[in-house]
Amino acid sequence: MARVILEIPSEILDAAKMTPQELVRELAVLLYQQGKLSFGKAKELAGMDTWEFLALLASRKIPCSYDLDEYEKDKETLKRLGRI
Repeated sequence: MARVILEIPSEILDAAKMTPQELVRELAVLLYQQGKLSFGKAKELAGMDTWEFLALLASRKIPCSYDLDEYEKDKETLKRLGRI
């Protein structure tokens, strides 16, 4: 899996009063909300499991559209990674 490293000045994190992980989660939520990432990819980016990400979306009153197709894709990904 290819990775992209994004450098964010610490001053930006300080100004936002966020940790790097919090910033990544905000990005994941925003991209999901805008329809640019599927539920599965957004939760992967956020570093959260399905229930954690669902709870995060619910806490912000963001509707979730996790359908059967996405579930099947997540299941295949987990199999490929050896997690199930």
